[in-house]
Amino acid sequence: MARRSNYSRLSKRLENQSKRNIILSLAGIVVIVFLMVRFGIPFLAGFTGFVSGLGNQDDDKTTNSSSFISAPILDPITEATNSAELKVSGQLNSELEVAIYLNNALLDKTTSEDDGSFFFRIYLHQGENKIKVQAIESDKKSDFSDEEIVFYLNKEPLLEIKSPNDGQKFEKEDNRATISGTTDQGARVTINDFQAAMEGNNFSYSLSLQSGDNNIKIVATDVAGNRTEKTLKVTYSQ
Repeated sequence: MARRSNYSRLSKRLENQSKRNIILSLAGIVVIVFLMVRFGIPFLAGFTGFVSGLGNQDDDKTTNSSSFISAPILDPITEATNSAELKVSGQLNSELEVAIYLNNALLDKTTSEDDGSFFFRIYLHQGENKIKVQAIESDKKSDFSDEEIVFYLNKEPLLEIKSPNDGQKFEKEDNRATISGTTDQGARVTINDFQAAMEGNNFSYSLSLQSGDNNIKIVATDVAGNRTEKTLKVTYSQ
């Protein structure tokens, strides 16, 4: 009898525990369904909108990327020239219209070749010339290329001799002549084909004298290749 009583109590306990588990499970399901209805659908809609927004951003980036025009690249240009005419060439990544600016003023336009190459033939102003180009497609423009600076100089450089005087005589221990003078800033000077020392636009060179007449050739050459030449004669006697 005791064993049956114990078994009956155990069965009731298990039955009650099973009922509680079922009730808890049902309550959990109800809570989950409520949360899904209350929060899950709006969250899902918001997430869908977020993903869609990312897709639109990617589309915008693609659109913006497709409208971007790379700046042209200029080929190297000489820093100085004594010719007013200059050929300017460069490269684009596609066939586009190209505008060239001289000292920030629009000078000319052309269309690049199929491979993106282009060139202009322009005429420089005396002195400093700032050159840059820009690509154009419909109403869109690229950034400017890197600016190139060219100096156009078509005049012979200044060359003034301070010493010695033409025909000057040197004697005994005075067997060296210091040739000095002034020239244009940036020019170089040679004395009988030897490079003179420069300090600003002043030059000097100590020349060893030979017995008798000494012919001295002084040449000033600027950065554009223009040159001025002068000669003088001095006499040395021991």
